[in-house]
Amino acid sequence: MLSLSSRPTDRPLRILAFGNSLVAGFALPQKDGFSAQLEKVLSESGCPAEVINGGVPGDTSEAGRRRLEQAMALKPDLVLLEFGANDNLLGLSPAVLEANLEAIILGFQKCRIPLLLTGIAPLRDLGEAYRRDFSAVFYRLAEKYRLPFYPDFLSGVAGRPELNKKDGIHPNPKGVRIIVQQLTPLVVKTLGSLRWGPP
Repeated sequence: MLSLSSRPTDRPLRILAFGNSLVAGFALPQKDGFSAQLEKVLSESGCPAEVINGGVPGDTSEAGRRRLEQAMALKPDLVLLEFGANDNLLGLSPAVLEANLEAIILGFQKCRIPLLLTGIAPLRDLGEAYRRDFSAVFYRLAEKYRLPFYPDFLSGVAGRPELNKKDGIHPNPKGVRIIVQQLTPLVVKTLGSLRWGPP
């Protein structure tokens, strides 16, 4: 895993949640969205950080790739990378998803910006072969680039009506809270493994 040799000391740690509507907090009050809830829980966990909402509803991995320079300009200390749901819903090829995610990963790594990769189980059933190939993309990239990895962003939330909005895809505030609670330990562990200050 990539670590930083130095970071600015005149601002709090900065985490960029870079993805689609799942991190954008689609149709939720700002305080109930993923970024705001993660920032609050991190602070309560003794690991205060600014969590920047870099989610755009509807974005595929290709759209994220087009936003890469804009994202890097924010100079985050850690990127939480979350794409794939819309690629699946649109029936896009897992090979295209992999190429786009790899380009995003390489872009951040070139700027020495660490990443935490999140995967997602397919939300649209396109057959067993597609499911297998789609899911394998995230595991393969996490292993290849030695990234901290959370396999399914919607683990424990997908398919549960009480945790989702009426569309059955986007988590409601309670669902977001569960995602954040489950993901926070890995975020804290990842932040703790980074090397701040002179080597």
